[in-house]
Amino acid sequence: MTTQARNEDGPAPALTAAQAALAAEHAAVYGYGALGGRVAGRRRDEARAAHDGHRARRDALVRTVRDLGGAPVAADAAYALPFAVADSASAVRLAAVLEDRIAGVYSDLVRAAEGPLRREAAGALREAAVRAARWRGSGVAFPGLAERATGREPAASAPVEAAGADGTH
Repeated sequence: MTTQARNEDGPAPALTAAQAALAAEHAAVYGYGALGGRVAGRRRDEARAAHDGHRARRDALVRTVRDLGGAPVAADAAYALPFAVADSASAVRLAAVLEDRIAGVYSDLVRAAEGPLRREAAGALREAAVRAARWRGSGVAFPGLAERATGREPAASAPVEAAGADGTH
């Protein structure tokens, strides 16, 4: 790592948050791949667009992590979805969960970053919040800030449960 990416206590907060966002984007790409075949009708185009958007964000974050002096976290071979996706309704529900979790990690990146990276993270947070509201049919008071949203626990903003997404296997 470069000196820009480290401080006395370890990696800089922006690098740590960017790595978490990258891990979450890997999980979202996987999740949309899993739900895409179950989404019915016109929502299939929404799922395809979201999948493409997350792939683009993932690729941009790989470059960001490298620019910050880090080695980008790799995608896991598989991710454990939070529930079975057996039909269109459960696929739509999973899409909303994925977007809520993505909003959470981008909220962390907004807090940790400065300048252009902060603006990019804020844009990604906004996009995730809008997609989550569309999938869910309603918005939340503080997208990306699960600890402030009514009836939600902070853990709800974690990435999709994945083998390795939290650093464990």
